[in-house]
Amino acid sequence: MEIPSKYDPKRVEEHWYAYWSEHDYFSSKPDEREPYTIVIPPPNVTGVLHMGHMLNNTIQDVLIRRARLLGKNACWVPGMDHASIATEAKVVAKLKAEGIDKSKLSRDEFLKHAWDWTNEYGGVILQQLKKLGCSCDWDRTKFTMDDDMSASVIKVFVDLYNKGLIYRGYRMVNWDPEAKTTLSDEEVIYEERQGNLYYLSYAIEDSDEKVTIATTRPETILGDTAICINPNDERYHHLRGKKAIVPICDRVIPIIEDEYVDVEFGTGCLKVTPAHDENDKNLGDKHNLEVVDIFNEDATLNSFGLHYEGKDRFVVRKEISKELEEKGYLVKTEQHTNKVGTSERTKAVIEPRLSDQWFLKMENLAKPAIEGVLETKDVKLYPSKFENTYRHWMENIRDWNISRQLWWGQQIPAYYYGDGKEDFVVAETPEEALELAKANNPNLQASDLRQDSDVLDTWFSSWLWPMSVFGGILEPENEEVNYYYPTNDLVTGPDILFFWVARMIMAGYEYRGKRPFENVYLTGLVRDKQRRKMSKQLGNSPDALKLIEDFGADGVRVGLLLSSSAGNDIMFDETLCQQGANFANKIWNAFRLIKGWEVVDIPQPEAAQKGIEWYKAKFNQTLVEIEDHFSKYRISDALMATYKLVWDDFCSWLLEIVKPEYQKPIDEATYNEVLHLFEENLKLLHPFMPFLTEEVWQHIAERTPEHALIVAQWPEAKKVDTDLIADFEFASEVISGIRTIRKEKNIPQKDALELFMLNGEGVGTQMDPIILKLGNLSKMEVVDTSLDGALTFRVKSNEYFIPISGAIDVEAEIAKITEELNYTKGFLKSVEKKLSNERFVNNAPENVVAMERKKAADAEAKIETLEKSLASLK
Repeated sequence: MEIPSKYDPKRVEEHWYAYWSEHDYFSSKPDEREPYTIVIPPPNVTGVLHMGHMLNNTIQDVLIRRARLLGKNACWVPGMDHASIATEAKVVAKLKAEGIDKSKLSRDEFLKHAWDWTNEYGGVILQQLKKLGCSCDWDRTKFTMDDDMSASVIKVFVDLYNKGLIYRGYRMVNWDPEAKTTLSDEEVIYEERQGNLYYLSYAIEDSDEKVTIATTRPETILGDTAICINPNDERYHHLRGKKAIVPICDRVIPIIEDEYVDVEFGTGCLKVTPAHDENDKNLGDKHNLEVVDIFNEDATLNSFGLHYEGKDRFVVRKEISKELEEKGYLVKTEQHTNKVGTSERTKAVIEPRLSDQWFLKMENLAKPAIEGVLETKDVKLYPSKFENTYRHWMENIRDWNISRQLWWGQQIPAYYYGDGKEDFVVAETPEEALELAKANNPNLQASDLRQDSDVLDTWFSSWLWPMSVFGGILEPENEEVNYYYPTNDLVTGPDILFFWVARMIMAGYEYRGKRPFENVYLTGLVRDKQRRKMSKQLGNSPDALKLIEDFGADGVRVGLLLSSSAGNDIMFDETLCQQGANFANKIWNAFRLIKGWEVVDIPQPEAAQKGIEWYKAKFNQTLVEIEDHFSKYRISDALMATYKLVWDDFCSWLLEIVKPEYQKPIDEATYNEVLHLFEENLKLLHPFMPFLTEEVWQHIAERTPEHALIVAQWPEAKKVDTDLIADFEFASEVISGIRTIRKEKNIPQKDALELFMLNGEGVGTQMDPIILKLGNLSKMEVVDTSLDGALTFRVKSNEYFIPISGAIDVEAEIAKITEELNYTKGFLKSVEKKLSNERFVNNAPENVVAMERKKAADAEAKIETLEKSLASLK
């Protein structure tokens, strides 16, 4: 194949993704190999590719491609989450735009629209992941509303109900008035907001006396059913047993006593509104208070709101505060900052609301999940700092509100057959439900049953994901789940550590007695270079597909990984993608350079032989380092080690060492060795840059599909020759010294130089041929004394001399060295002054003092060298 002069990412990406797909490299079936399994954190069916997805899925693809190269049966299961609230909101909005009101539709009619929307717009993100190079087993794609996935959810609900872990309760819940559904505690985001504290005057019945109460929500006074004082608060002892009158609605309410009241906050008097505050509800239950609910499900006021009926709560807050002021009830208003709960999905302010809901008892489910992560380390979190967060959540776990007042999702399998709240049965099918219900009423017909209209929380399906994708709930002993489960690695964000990760761990122990995965790699949030979280609102989130178009998928993958480390936020900058694209071009050009050499059967130069020996040692050393990084989920560090090996050691050093002279051929042995080493480099690079590496690999030689890079063998680490590496490091410093003198004195590379050494440390080493070639030296000799009229440099204790040719301006050189000498002497003086200060030496950390002493020693050695150089020039 002809090698194009420029690397064209778009052509390459389309070609090789189609090739990989055509040859089924991504597919996995159980066999005799060791399985390596990842399940994708299923993105919302409504989602499109953003920077968080790009990072998360790049890391997963790196891990899965490396596992393939290691000879494992790599299985990456893709899929989507039905996202109850988000999807229903999208469908409702679409219907509204078409002039259709959801409330006028039957459930089945609405679900038809929802499925139409899902089939038309859903799953876009999975197609976009292919652009990134994600090597998922697409034949395994799952959707949390697939028939088998839904059946798994229903089966688990029924099982947990029968175990006494699921119950129905009338509780104070988090109500989203926009989505008109309840939310779990974890779906509520608390934000600090500036508001007001309203001081209101309540009259005491049959008295001229008044009592002042502070509230942030004056609209809720219409639901007040008591005033509470602390029994230890002497200010209010005289109010015991009395009654107060609520402003505007004139309801007479009792004054009760409870130590719950904080005497320091506000006025020390508390209004109690059991329908609209969880703590007030607890007080109401304790003191047997009336419950007055003033809100409709959309947070407008109902008939208990009197003349405010039908108005939104925030409109009423403004209007009622004005009315209270006009009627003399408003004593004063103060600015007040408090935490306000908002819906994670709709951003609406949450309303506490009493409601019949379904709950899952969590305490016993949490115990094995706490032990597995924090005690036995059966599941490991990377980085481990998140164990503290996990512990806090799990040890303070509350029962999970699993019902949602929506239509899109798995409908709760509870069937009502009578008039009472308790007249219901729970079963997997209506037929089974009828049989159970007949035990209570033998005359029942199927038409007498009414299924609960609520659906289950989306997370109640995704907590089964690592099992249900392999059929492990419906068929617990099937071949696939026994082979692939537990999975190996989970890559996700710390923001869903409790929502999803902890719950999957609980479900895994409950239903298979095993962890769902061994390692959890928690990525950071992607932020811009100003440390702001990327968001549509800020407009600081780049278009993910545009980045791929501009820099190539490999360039974007490298850019993302260069800016990330486990658990730390990623400061993303597009210049990192440019760096990734530059790296791709560097590799491409290195390949074209090698392929451009004429190869003949001539003896191998000693420099090339030694260079190849060194690079093999360096490769093995780096391979060990890379393996260590992968074992600790330092994916960014693994890439950086590979990057330095290829860019610095291979391209900048090895290719220079073996490169034949201009228009001269290269020997066959060197050429073959260098190409082989290039192939080994490509294997290390492939997980990070799959497209470029496959393209180069296929250009190197004619390959059959079974010899494609994607299924090649990961290099095996061999013993590292550290002496060889140390010798080369010394030689490279000598070469750099020679190059510096050439640069500073404008001596062309084609002009051969002589090099003389004093002391002779490292002289006669195996790297001398490399120094001779890269330094373009005609001679290398050891001398006993300094050379006059020569330029000098030092490497460790060796002093090197390069005799001056007539091309150097001696006077200018003397002036330059004198200036550098004076500067270095001044620097040494300042360091010695610091070291002569006893307070500094005695109080500064030991490593700081040691660093200053090293600076002094280095300066002294440099002064000695400069003085000798000066003396030789005069």
